[in-house]
Amino acid sequence: MLHTPAGFTPLIDPAPHGGAPLTFVFHKGKLLLRSVDGAAGVEALPTDLASLGIPVERLHPVGIWQGRYCQAAWTDSEELPDDAHAWHGLRTLFGTADHGFIGLAGRASQIADWARTHRYCGACATPMRRATGERAYQCEACGHTAYPQICPAMMVLIRDGDRVLLAKHTRSPPGLFTALAGFVEAGESIEEAVHREVYEEVGLRVHQLRYFSSQSWPFPNSLMVAFTAEYLDGSIRVDPAEIEEARWFGPGDDWPDTPHSISIASALIAANRPRQG
Repeated sequence: MLHTPAGFTPLIDPAPHGGAPLTFVFHKGKLLLRSVDGAAGVEALPTDLASLGIPVERLHPVGIWQGRYCQAAWTDSEELPDDAHAWHGLRTLFGTADHGFIGLAGRASQIADWARTHRYCGACATPMRRATGERAYQCEACGHTAYPQICPAMMVLIRDGDRVLLAKHTRSPPGLFTALAGFVEAGESIEEAVHREVYEEVGLRVHQLRYFSSQSWPFPNSLMVAFTAEYLDGSIRVDPAEIEEARWFGPGDDWPDTPHSISIASALIAANRPRQG
């Protein structure tokens, strides 16, 4: 499952460091990596920042990992420093890069995107300055403070005896089924969002919610909070704008394709998959 790597220490302010930093450079959500014998990890991060022309004010501390200082940066240009580099969407690294590395890259991508989108005050359009001691931008003209945006989203796997409900979302790859999910609305609790989304998407009511786990999901800035719930009543009635198909899967049913093991959905489904015998 996607996670912050063991031994990582987050930083908000720049810290003295020796040796070359690990720099995560992004352009429109894509990470710059070198081609290093097919590697997609620390060894593939760019080492020559001078050739990229990134201003120092676009370098943001991320933390310390494996004794090395990590920083995030963003660039307006898609131009590559040379033929040995390429831009990679984080999803394309699934299955090729270590989950901890992708988790760290995901953290860096959210910091870089926050920095890129908060150069100017959202209230009065004055250029913002970086705060000290907290991850924030502040406006000297009106006092507005902007923190990184994190969007909480609920996920729920509905159980009914020895079967579970899986859904094919309209935007999912063909044949891929997963748990229900949706964003929390303003003024809602996570639990209220579960009940609302379940009823809106499949027309069911549930009860006995149980927390499963949570996961940062940097596509672009979500926090997934996963639950199980027990079926209460109702018949499946899908919202065609969101759900292409939803059905129950029991021990004797053919199992559909489910999400990649890096996602919390995979762990949630695996922990509750009906077993024969």
